[in-house]
Amino acid sequence: MSHAPMDGAARHIASRLEDNFHLWRARRARARGLQPVIMPYPGYGLHRASGGWVRVFARLVLARPGAFEGGRHQAQVIEDGIRGFRNFVSPVLPFGHVTVTIGGDRFEIQADRGGVIDVKLAANLVPGWNSVKLQAVGGESATAEVLVIDGEQQFGVISDVDDTVVVTALPRPLLAAWNSFVLSEHARVATPGMAVMMQRVLDHHPHSPTIYLSTGPWNVAQTLSRFMSRNLFPRGPILLTDWGPTDRAWFRSGMQHKVDQLRRLAEEFPQTAWLLIGDDGQHDPAIYAEFARRYPERVKAIVIRQLTPSEAVLAGGRSSELRRTTPGIEWVYEPDGSRMLARLKELGLVGEDVQWQQEIK
Repeated sequence: MSHAPMDGAARHIASRLEDNFHLWRARRARARGLQPVIMPYPGYGLHRASGGWVRVFARLVLARPGAFEGGRHQAQVIEDGIRGFRNFVSPVLPFGHVTVTIGGDRFEIQADRGGVIDVKLAANLVPGWNSVKLQAVGGESATAEVLVIDGEQQFGVISDVDDTVVVTALPRPLLAAWNSFVLSEHARVATPGMAVMMQRVLDHHPHSPTIYLSTGPWNVAQTLSRFMSRNLFPRGPILLTDWGPTDRAWFRSGMQHKVDQLRRLAEEFPQTAWLLIGDDGQHDPAIYAEFARRYPERVKAIVIRQLTPSEAVLAGGRSSELRRTTPGIEWVYEPDGSRMLARLKELGLVGEDVQWQQEIK
């Protein structure tokens, strides 16, 4: 799959400036002896009798030899205590070449203008977590994990990240900058009860996939994965985006990113009905309502975390009431995971095991 750049005259000036900056940094990095490094991210795929596929995510950067091992910081103390700005300082390798090996099949892939690899490849792997090998041309190798979903899977979870999994107050520019660039990983705060609530849902629906959706940049993918692992959130791929300019605008739309990814998941997994989890501080209710109107048979329920008054102010205000626009779709509006779980039990989406009441406190 090729990601060749558009004709320069047809592209927005912002993207041309960004491309020139990335190429300049890459040349300087190469001159200093830096080598290509692949930073792998969890992907997902489909298994079916007629043939499956996997969607592989990674990012190609330049770094000193030995600074990374398998696409991750070699020194664990650095990785565990990393501050946000370090995720953004490594020079990317635009349009770098990578070999992806899945089983006995090899694929030659080219990264995009930001060094990001997002590619869908034909491979019929068994359902569950699988490993895919990536080798940077002229650089190091890494292993990416992909969650392969059975083609007959009828239930899954899609969850927002910002202010649903981790408190970010993302829409406010200064707070977004603080959370993304300055704050240490261990200073980030998980939203109350959400991990236990999600795990209880999955206990009632064994082998169901969890996919996370965020407006954050690919730079923070490994940070978010480590945060969710430490806070016991279900393991799953994270669909992120790029904060930089596009070929037609100064900035890309985070809201459109979510809409596009949801529609793509609906098309890729036509048998699956999703439990949609988000919060009322951004556009999640409106995005999920639009999805439910377009694909009503693909929605089990919509679960919205109500932000506290102070969080709502920081996050940009609450969204309007949209429940009446999706007849037949159940909505759950609650302030924390404990109350959400109680409502999901009433709806029959969680079983009768009530041990969660003690665990969530």
